[in-house]
Amino acid sequence: MTPLSGTPTVDLLVTGAAELLTCAGDAADLIGRIPGGGVAVDAGRIVAVGDVTGYIGRQTLDATGMVVMPGFVDCHTHVVFGGDRASEYVANAAGQQPPADASVGIVGTMADTRSKTVDQLVDDAAARIHEMIDAGTTTLESKTGYGLDSAAEARLLEVNARLAELLPARIISTYLGAHATAPGRDPKDWTVDILNQLPGVARQGAVFNDVYCDDGYFSLAQSRSILEEGARQGVRAKIHLDAYSHTGAASLAADLGAVSADHLNFTTDAELRELAAAGVTGVYMPCLEFAVNHPAPLDPHRLYKAGMDVALATDVCPGAWTTSMQLAIAMGCRTGGMSIAQAVRAATYGGACALDLQAETGSLVPGLAADLQVLDVPSHKHLAYRLGRNSTQTVVIGGAVIKAPAMKSAIGAGVE
Repeated sequence: MTPLSGTPTVDLLVTGAAELLTCAGDAADLIGRIPGGGVAVDAGRIVAVGDVTGYIGRQTLDATGMVVMPGFVDCHTHVVFGGDRASEYVANAAGQQPPADASVGIVGTMADTRSKTVDQLVDDAAARIHEMIDAGTTTLESKTGYGLDSAAEARLLEVNARLAELLPARIISTYLGAHATAPGRDPKDWTVDILNQLPGVARQGAVFNDVYCDDGYFSLAQSRSILEEGARQGVRAKIHLDAYSHTGAASLAADLGAVSADHLNFTTDAELRELAAAGVTGVYMPCLEFAVNHPAPLDPHRLYKAGMDVALATDVCPGAWTTSMQLAIAMGCRTGGMSIAQAVRAATYGGACALDLQAETGSLVPGLAADLQVLDVPSHKHLAYRLGRNSTQTVVIGGAVIKAPAMKSAIGAGVE
């Protein structure tokens, strides 16, 4: 087919969708649903959404009868780790004690992680991230935190940097030295080591600095010192907050302008309002709560009532091994009572907010990166309905088709 004179030609045209979801920040219905819409992409960026009949694509993806939506933004993951905790998990699920030789908890994973080379950790994490991409994730955060000494944490930052170079997904590195304390270490001494390591983590690619503030982990005072020093060194604050106890750290997160506060199970309604006023995104992880049989699951409606932006995340880790944001959506709806529109928005635009990337990704809006997916279902509602199924047929990251059935060219011969 030869394009008409004057008809703009773009690199990629996605056409014929049963539904196009923009998930734009100002979408009145939360997801920006456009029946029959399409997307025009050029030079890695979105050029137009909705009616794209005025464009010719060098490549065309036919989405007839399917759903086109942003790629998922998984804003809280521990995807880099060694070994597994399968023996611990199945024993706990059965109400039994794990075997004596089982890897248990963060410390068990610390030992398994330290035993791996950088190359081995890269290979293991890359396999998990490929699964994430295959299920529609186009941007993810990757935390350190299973090294628990300065040298091992530096190695994990190196792994994150290698993964970002090797893989097509956008990978955001977070330093989480303050995840736990290794056996035999004094928590105060480890806190000092973390403070001493922070000046170098930005040079190793860390964008965020995270702390696990809870009983048995890091105190409010320790968390403040670590997050404040990180801010001085140019790495912005995130915080694991109130997962199993009330710490009072919500005010700290608000004061420091943390990008996100994650877990929030025991955070008060007044504190949630304080976080909302400070622009802190709340991150809800229903798969993690299911995996650990959490005694006090978060009600995400409390976050909405407080006025917070809400993000969904997998929290993929050895204790909750899921790479599927589709499962997070399904569980957010069924176990958290979210509407499907709330869950889809939280998995896209909300996740981008939790990484301060909403001006780059998480929505299908002209000017943003062309990070999108095509689902082989007739409605976005099937993301909550078809439990455990991967409905992602096509993945596009930065305008490049990463996963797709056969494509056709509107100019010249067909391509694969």
